[in-house]
Amino acid sequence: MAPWYPPLTMATTTHASLLDDARGLLDDTIQLRRRIHRHPEIGLELPRTQQTVLEALDGLPLKIRPGQKTTSVVATLDGARPGPTVLLRADMDALPLTEDTGLPFASEVPGAMHACGHDTHVAMLVGAARLLAARRERLAGRVLFMFQPGEEGYHGARVMLEEGLLDAEPPAFAFGLHAGARYASGVVATRPGPLMASGDTLKIVVRGQGGHASAPHDCLDPIPIACEMVQAFQTLVTRRVNAFDPAIVTVAKIEAGTTRNVIPETASLLGTIRTVSESTRTSVLEGVKRVAEGVAAAHGAQVGVEFVRGYPVTVNDADGATRVLRVATALLGAERVYAMPTPVMGSEDFSYVLQRVPGAFAFLGTRPESGPAYPNHSNRMLVNEAALPTGIAMHVAVALDVLGGH
Repeated sequence: MAPWYPPLTMATTTHASLLDDARGLLDDTIQLRRRIHRHPEIGLELPRTQQTVLEALDGLPLKIRPGQKTTSVVATLDGARPGPTVLLRADMDALPLTEDTGLPFASEVPGAMHACGHDTHVAMLVGAARLLAARRERLAGRVLFMFQPGEEGYHGARVMLEEGLLDAEPPAFAFGLHAGARYASGVVATRPGPLMASGDTLKIVVRGQGGHASAPHDCLDPIPIACEMVQAFQTLVTRRVNAFDPAIVTVAKIEAGTTRNVIPETASLLGTIRTVSESTRTSVLEGVKRVAEGVAAAHGAQVGVEFVRGYPVTVNDADGATRVLRVATALLGAERVYAMPTPVMGSEDFSYVLQRVPGAFAFLGTRPESGPAYPNHSNRMLVNEAALPTGIAMHVAVALDVLGGH
């Protein structure tokens, strides 16, 4: 992992103090994280998690606005002097899978688990709110804390934007962190430009003519036609998409037939399409539809192609990513900062915010010190809680950098 070495422009003593203050919140942060982890909620309706956040923020000098369309929380901290607004975000929802970690604070909700680190995101942002509230007199501007449900496929950020998240005063900068085992504990990683891919769902139904499996010539078998489509999509990606502006087309589910001696009427495909630019996204969606219809027509079959548009490409503002890398280096040292050479192909609905506000999204390493490093969305995913003060301090340091608190 190659570190990034920018010029240091902030006082290291200030950052050492900030890290010490964040470490002083570790026990409370862990308790809050584990409380949320025990009671995961899925989607846009997270009443228990919302109440937990409200209780954790109680007593701070914040203006609190619970969501009307969803169980979000927006908290505003006004600085001592006028100035710009910085938005800090944490997503709150869990995933629909059964936890298998054996942790003493494992999920108590059947079929739900915080397997993507959102419980840590909430706990770190609450910690950041406490530290920033204690530094309110230094702030020239205000901080908007965005606690968001529904990141895991429910477009929660878009719902909050539609509800008026940015209407009172558009932020000058937006920042978010995502925890995961991709990087060592306490490492911060990001890059300018595309950081994460768009994520669209592909649904295809091939319609032929069913009949007896012993007489395929009397039928129109949709299964080999569907299989031919899967192969043709890979040719589309490797021969029609610029290798330096990549795309992924994955068919993850094929469903057809009922038994061994019946040719079915239909075959269904379900998959995902990932790209890191909107132009390639458009061309690949068009190409997949064209290929599917062409293969079906070649065999005399009918086909229905449907795309469910997911999150757009997460694009970091170039200056915003540079700011985050600079702040992280001053806070943590160059050896714990990584300028990513390429995007990752996961998707993220903070992309909606970055479409409207200059800023950056970054990754926080939470890899365990020993043992397997299970990825996000694994039912065995573990978090190294020693990294949480780094996340708290990063939120605070970015806000102070934007608002002149240093």
